[in-house]
Amino acid sequence: MVIMIPKKVLEILRHEGVVAIVTQNKEAVHMVNTWNSYLIVTPDNRFLNPVGGMKTTEANLAVNEQIQMSLGSHEVDGLHHKGAGFHIKGTAKIIYDGNDLELVKARFPWARAVLSIQPEFFVQTA
Repeated sequence: MVIMIPKKVLEILRHEGVVAIVTQNKEAVHMVNTWNSYLIVTPDNRFLNPVGGMKTTEANLAVNEQIQMSLGSHEVDGLHHKGAGFHIKGTAKIIYDGNDLELVKARFPWARAVLSIQPEFFVQTA
C-alpha cells in the first residue's frame, strides 16, 4: 500500500535541515545523517537519498529492512510555533543500478548507490 507523503513534509523538504536515518541489525542500532536537500521524492511516494558511504546502514538493511527517520526545519510552522518535524517509519533498500540511481547521480555524481525509502507511517512531532 502506498502512503501519501504529507504536504507538511514536502514543505519541510523545501528548506534545509538534517535528516536522521536509523537502522538496526541483530546486535545494535545505527544512525546516519543526511540533508533535507538530498532527499528526492518520487512519483510513487518514496524518498531517494544518495549513498556515498553508509556502509553500516547498507549492512543493516541486508538483514533488516525496517528504518526510522526524523526530519524537520525551523523555517516551517509546526504544531505550536515556528519549527516543524516528523517521525517516519518504513522500509528501505540500497539500489546499485537502474533509473533510481541515474536520477540520483544526475544531482549527486558522487553517489555509488541510492537509498530507496518506502514510508509507511508519519507522525508530526513539532
